[in-house]
Amino acid sequence: MANGGSTFSVIGADVTIRGDIEASADLHVDGAVEGDLACTSLVQGESSRIEGAINADAARLSGTVKGTITVRDLVILRSARIDGDVHYETLTIEQGANVNGRFAPDALKAAKGTSAPALDLVDDQRVTLAG
Repeated sequence: MANGGSTFSVIGADVTIRGDIEASADLHVDGAVEGDLACTSLVQGESSRIEGAINADAARLSGTVKGTITVRDLVILRSARIDGDVHYETLTIEQGANVNGRFAPDALKAAKGTSAPALDLVDDQRVTLAG
């Protein structure tokens, strides 16, 4: 998930950020974020909490998220607890993950504000269920 040559920022487990975050780097969140988050690549730790919209090229979620997720390549791990709609192009969900929201395979359209209906599948959409 790392960008070639990019930096990597970490929000530690003992940190709570209230406000929006925009990072041009890859981001690892172990703490709490109360606000919208935009970055290139996101890795969320199991004990972390994000309350706000997530917008990224790639994300690996394993904590709690309350908000809309718009990610091109998304992996939802079994420990994840998500309350919000999920927009994606490529999606992998581990068995045991908990998502309370709608799935819409339209990450690019949603990011541009022209969200397509959830059943409007594009030929190159991929959903993978991991065991």
